[in-house]
Amino acid sequence: MPSALPHGDPPPPDGRLPRTALDGARDQPFGVYVHVPFCQTRCGYCDFNTYTAVELGDGVSRGSYADTVLLELRLAADVLAAAPMAEDRVPPVSTVFFGGGTPTLLPAEHLGLIIAEIRERFGLARDVEITTEANPDTVTPSYLAKLRDAGFNRISLGMQSAVPKVLAVLDRTHRPGRPEEAVAEARAAGFEHVNLDLIYGSPHETDADWQASLDAAVAAGPDHVSAYALVVEEGTALARQVASGVVPAPDDDAMADRYVMADETLRAAGFEWYEISNWARTPAGRCRHNELYWSDANWWGVGPGAHSHVGGVRWWNVKHPARYAALLDANQSPAAGRETLDADARLTERVMLGVRRREGLAVGSLPEASREVLPQLVRWGLVDPARHGEGQLVLTQRGRLMADAVVKDLLAVV
Repeated sequence: MPSALPHGDPPPPDGRLPRTALDGARDQPFGVYVHVPFCQTRCGYCDFNTYTAVELGDGVSRGSYADTVLLELRLAADVLAAAPMAEDRVPPVSTVFFGGGTPTLLPAEHLGLIIAEIRERFGLARDVEITTEANPDTVTPSYLAKLRDAGFNRISLGMQSAVPKVLAVLDRTHRPGRPEEAVAEARAAGFEHVNLDLIYGSPHETDADWQASLDAAVAAGPDHVSAYALVVEEGTALARQVASGVVPAPDDDAMADRYVMADETLRAAGFEWYEISNWARTPAGRCRHNELYWSDANWWGVGPGAHSHVGGVRWWNVKHPARYAALLDANQSPAAGRETLDADARLTERVMLGVRRREGLAVGSLPEASREVLPQLVRWGLVDPARHGEGQLVLTQRGRLMADAVVKDLLAVV
């Protein structure tokens, strides 16, 4: 979860949602995101809402965090049960995603308690996807076996790079080779789906370094790979290093080259892109939780700084774990603000997210003015002409490199 929260309207203390948000909620998939804000050390590029033990200070304990999460889950169940008709309540949970931070700093048994509470309060779909993020050096074979026993069937390991100097720049603590070992251990524990996260464009990274990381990731045998361009976020240690000239800023041309390298290497290894930064070997290997976000479905975000969305209403929790716990202990919603998305905001989000996906957008769902822009985008080689002829807007590889510009062109005329 990003550390900066938006503004918005004050939420009600009990977290109640307007009836318009609850009406028809059952028509959309429903997921749960659980934010675990703890880290052993702070990576210099990260601006997520995370805290080391030193930053937390007194009053916040990892040992009691699961109990606090259970309080918000009970509040969520109460709020969502207020739908006027039983058939308008959210369906059983189809995806659960533990992110952070480093969820695997908590005992596996604590994560299991949270899963059990979600099952009791909302029910779990028969084919539920349950994912946790993990740093490779925080899991062991016995820990992974406990996660599987608790119901987890997908794990996302933060590899970032296979090159020591790049790991050092990113302040990653695991040794080279450890992510690959963790993939094998997860497979042995029975995980059906394993993702490796990579980052490209780090200071001093070369094309050869990036290719080595891609090759190592493929050889490890995951069925999903995410590759994200390094972003220098304001307020991070990396931003200060770039501003002071200690390390160079990421180069846009190099970033584009690295993306093409990733796409071609992964495609040659049997992966297909399904979202600009995500590749899977099979449709079953896709991250269904992220697809829920990208398709404007509903989810409840649990934890400090977590964001939620139900029926066009979006809200976000207070950031600090101590304040988060204090509000729930007082039987109050931990929400810091919320907003109701109007038609223009929903169109913007639908276009921004839709063009990033392999399925793309139905041309007929776009405003007429946006549809008139499409032939030019096809001529520029940004939109797949064959899919456009079928009535779908799907980006080419070149279009994926310029996705932000495509969105701008589509929305500038509305």
